[in-house]
Amino acid sequence: MAIALGKVVFGGLGMNIFNPALVGRAFVQAAFPVAITTWTPALFESRFTQLSPSTLTPPFMIPPSVAEWNATVSYDAFSGATPLALQKFEQISTSTIELVLGNVAGSSGETSALIILLGGLYLAFRNMLDWRIPFFIMLGVVSTSGLLYLIDQSTAPDPLFMLFSGGLMLGAWFMATDMVGSPVTPSGVAVYGLLIGMLTVVIRVYGGLSEGVMYAILLANAATPLIDQYTKPRVFGQVKKS
Repeated sequence: MAIALGKVVFGGLGMNIFNPALVGRAFVQAAFPVAITTWTPALFESRFTQLSPSTLTPPFMIPPSVAEWNATVSYDAFSGATPLALQKFEQISTSTIELVLGNVAGSSGETSALIILLGGLYLAFRNMLDWRIPFFIMLGVVSTSGLLYLIDQSTAPDPLFMLFSGGLMLGAWFMATDMVGSPVTPSGVAVYGLLIGMLTVVIRVYGGLSEGVMYAILLANAATPLIDQYTKPRVFGQVKKS
């Protein structure tokens, strides 16, 4: 789905409008929401040598029951809810330090905000991504969530929670920075990043989903040609037609 719908239909490599990886993930989330939102507990014993029985379930097949396996793993309780889901549906907050270090449930590769941030800064230092995109995304998240937090703290979490929870860091540094789907002008990059940050917070707070990074990036990808059109610099010496 990522290659066919996200890349080939637009003309192949370098011609796609949307991030192909996010197109594939959007399809999987719509088709198999339970399978991709079930996690093993963090830091359980033998976590490097054991896999949940449902992990290797073939596509389109019903996963086996994990009840017996859960009983053999030494932990007190099992929960598949992420910090975003706990905050949105149960009003249970997660400490910032746990979000930063990754001692929480979540999708593989997106729980430790610190490691993702270090990896993103390394790529920015090597000029392999435009650092302005994640900067403006985080600025949009902090400003939007901060405003909503000041208005009503009962429904909107604090900006630090919004910044370090879920897939925001992963999306900001490794998904939104895709050179094909992001604007090329400096002002367009700022608009693009702020749009993603604002949409992420709006979806998280007011939407039915607890996470909104994926859809925010895809919507911003769709707006990229329009952003480039209105933010391209004027050619030196060009005179506007009357």
